Amino acid sequence: MSDELVPPAELRVLLALLDGPKHGHGVRLDVRERTGGRVDMGPGTLYGAIKRLAARRWIEEVDPPLGEDGDGRRRFYRVTREGSAAARAEVERLEELVGIAHAKSLEAAGS
Repeated sequence: MSDELVPPAELRVLLALLDGPKHGHGVRLDVRERTGGRVDMGPGTLYGAIKRLAARRWIEEVDPPLGEDGDGRRRFYRVTREGSAAARAEVERLEELVGIAHAKSLEAAGS
């Protein structure tokens, strides 16, 4: 696991896959639901993120889960150990950044 930043679209894909394997459209629906509809990843953004994550080996293609549509058109993905570590590191980095922002806001309010 490197210290590289995880772009927002890629982080959203990783977070969606932490619940278990999903196909691309399932990832899109998960992101839309978790953001209350504020984020609707288009195909270029979604599949570009999937391609980059797979190239880093942070996700991998897997067989469809039992009971899922296995018609061959849908590709299912899951997070690898490295991908999980990258997501965790990025969330920690963002939490630290938000903490700094909150502290700065409190300092400015006291001026």
